[in-house]
Amino acid sequence: MPEKTVINIKADKAVRDQARQVAERLGVPLSTIINSFLKQFIRTEEVTFSAIKIMTPGLAAVLTDIEKDRMAGKNVSGPFTPKAAAEHLRSL
Repeated sequence: MPEKTVINIKADKAVRDQARQVAERLGVPLSTIINSFLKQFIRTEEVTFSAIKIMTPGLAAVLTDIEKDRMAGKNVSGPFTPKAAAEHLRSL
């Protein structure tokens, strides 16, 4: 079994509490979640930051309307070459 160590970090109390609650709902200790993130960081050498965790209902409604318009051929322009796209945008 690998040797264990303690890492002391500073986190916002609310963030820690929310993370602990989610971990409990998943049935795992928070330390398991943190270890998983650290292993992923080591493996990928990447850090991902996300401001939005799920699509908002408002955005989903807008995208649904856009898709309906696209399928109906409404409010659709193009396809454009880069030059034609710039000219089209200038004309608006």
